[in-house]
Amino acid sequence: MSTNALYTDLSHYYDLMCRDIDYHAQSQSVARLHQLFGNQGKQHLDLACGTGPHVRHFIDFGYQSSGLDLNQPMLDLANIRCPEAEFSRQDMTNFTVEQRLDLITCFLYSIHYSGHRQGLLACIKQVHAALNCGGMFCFNSVDKNKINNDSFIRHRTEFEQHQFEFESSWHYRGEGDTQALNLRISRTPLTTSPMSLATEMWQDEHPMAATNFSELEQLLQPYFEVHLFEHDFERIIPWDGHSGNALVVCIKR
Repeated sequence: MSTNALYTDLSHYYDLMCRDIDYHAQSQSVARLHQLFGNQGKQHLDLACGTGPHVRHFIDFGYQSSGLDLNQPMLDLANIRCPEAEFSRQDMTNFTVEQRLDLITCFLYSIHYSGHRQGLLACIKQVHAALNCGGMFCFNSVDKNKINNDSFIRHRTEFEQHQFEFESSWHYRGEGDTQALNLRISRTPLTTSPMSLATEMWQDEHPMAATNFSELEQLLQPYFEVHLFEHDFERIIPWDGHSGNALVVCIKR
């Protein structure tokens, strides 16, 4: 199944797939970082916003928040969740804004959807152009050299008389500027009546941009003052130089 088909056909299950994510903690942590490092402005844009859960929290924090995504069905759900926000169907590597912003975010490792090194660099340039002086760009990232190809995340939940299982994993072949995000979703009826259907399954492999943190900093430093923190939304801790996940804070000079 194609990338677009997976997210379009299953857009109404996206929040179910992400129900274990603490969107409030993530949003609150970045808002705190913005207070510490940013320009104190309130114009916010969320890249790859999906159904808008982070946008909802930033609005509640007092930001003038907006979002962009490539998937229209998810944007339709975001509009329902955040009717006071503006959403647009745009690519993070080539987007436009009507006015400059003070904070741009990209959660859930979605920065890697830029696809490859050149796509990532294009996104960085677009973000830089869209920010006010002193504005902040914040996103999380995975170091390609620290990916364990045998590791995966899986969770199950029940919804509308079905059991859902969601599984995701990174895969890096050891060279190049692309890696893969592998997704698998299954839906199994909880009833055993003759009318119940067999398990349905969706799976896909998404091409994602791959860098190590040194390469990432080299891409960012011509445009931003760069700070790396541990991937911890409860505490603000400098990156230890070893862990494979980081929260990246970039301040426009």
